[in-house]
Amino acid sequence: MAEVAADTDLAPLTTMRVGGPARQLITARTAEEVVDAVREADAAGTPLLVLGGGSNVVVADEGFPGTVVRIADRGVTVESADACGGVHVRVAAGEVWDDVVARAVAEGWSGIEALSGIPGSVGATPVQNVGAYGQEVAQTVAKVRTWDREEGRIRTLFAADCGFSYRHSVLKESMQVSGQFTPRYVVLEVTFALRPTGLSRPIGYADLARGLDVAVGERVPLADARAAVLEQRRRRGMVLEEGDHDTWSCGSFFTNPVLSAPEFEVLTRRAAERLGPDGPVPPQFPSAEGSVKTSAAWLIDKAGFAKGHGLPGPAALSTKHTLAITNRGQAGARDVLALAREVRVGVQEAFGVTLVNEPVLVGLAL
Repeated sequence: MAEVAADTDLAPLTTMRVGGPARQLITARTAEEVVDAVREADAAGTPLLVLGGGSNVVVADEGFPGTVVRIADRGVTVESADACGGVHVRVAAGEVWDDVVARAVAEGWSGIEALSGIPGSVGATPVQNVGAYGQEVAQTVAKVRTWDREEGRIRTLFAADCGFSYRHSVLKESMQVSGQFTPRYVVLEVTFALRPTGLSRPIGYADLARGLDVAVGERVPLADARAAVLEQRRRRGMVLEEGDHDTWSCGSFFTNPVLSAPEFEVLTRRAAERLGPDGPVPPQFPSAEGSVKTSAAWLIDKAGFAKGHGLPGPAALSTKHTLAITNRGQAGARDVLALAREVRVGVQEAFGVTLVNEPVLVGLAL
């Protein structure tokens, strides 16, 4: 039976470590318990928050005036494994993501090794189409088993149904309940299609290739790829460590902007005006349908927000990476949001680009 508690602080259940109490916290340890808890809350018209590893959420200091369902189920099942068809692994939504990556590397399953060290649970990965160092989970997701709150039934979405794009999927679709917009789908299980090989996917990220002393596009042993990714993430404060406040964050607080070609031309012109005609130029990476992705971290830095900006305040940019907003130990959600607004306004004024938050804001708005 699911564990039920009242007036429970949510801060300890998130990596940012902010957030007031939930009126009711239900810890569900099976998919059936998850569905039952969600269905009961919806039937009663109770506000609902589904919480996994808490790595991509900022909860208001006032807390959440409804039911929080914490997904804590476990299970990793190898459905098939052969040289031709690959390895299909079905994983419960509550599994710790990095534990799954570590097992894949140990077993010789290629495809998610560059996603090492990312905090949070498996169920969150397809929702956000989590990605890093040249990989995205969209490249390996075969299907996602969900509870469709709008239709009141279990639905399995295959990869083609998920509408994956940069940090997005149809799993982020919302529905209206009692006048409030809330996520339609609750992820119960994810099945990954991996390759049975001891070698990584081609290394697609320049810094990672340099760290491995290989060319972009080469493949390396899985364990080497994982170690290099973890080293890169630690240098940026992106691996959770209890005593390191640079890791008390949601990781990247803003997504990298995806601009149309004319919008990128405007950005380039404004950068030249601000930084000089011979100054640094905005990074650009090809994106879908002729658009251009640029670097949020570059924009933040060049707008005048250096690493550690905000210190010694309760919330500050990481001293290792400008894209992470961190809790220095005593911050509340209002401190985190105040800094996020300052950075967003500064980038908008400097370059005309509006940054978009990556974590989900609960009871808050930028």
